[in-house]
Amino acid sequence: MPFVRIDTLRAGPERLAALGRAVHDALVETIGIPPDDRFQVLVDHDGASSTLRYDDYLGVHRDDGIAYVVITLRSGRTPARKQALYRRIAELAHAYAGTEPRNVFVTLTENGPADWSLGEGRAQYLDSATT
Repeated sequence: MPFVRIDTLRAGPERLAALGRAVHDALVETIGIPPDDRFQVLVDHDGASSTLRYDDYLGVHRDDGIAYVVITLRSGRTPARKQALYRRIAELAHAYAGTEPRNVFVTLTENGPADWSLGEGRAQYLDSATT
């Protein structure tokens, strides 16, 4: 059950929605999450009252097309699967939203079953074998 937050700068609702679809499809394809397991916060900053900052760290030239993708998920994926996820997100972000792969910044945070409550004040993963 990943939880996704995507932040963009003046992307507009259509591009932001396309990025959300790209990330979700990549999660389904590369790490096998169920298609109906979508929990996302999509935020488009206007550059005035809120904005994003970036530089050319590690030689990657970024611009205002940047998309920050923050994914929180349960631990257990191999480095190879994570790399496949990063690649697929970048590919689909370009295909669906026109976002250049150099502008797709992804970070994963992993945690355990006790760190999730999916509603009703319960930690469902402690009570079941659901993944």
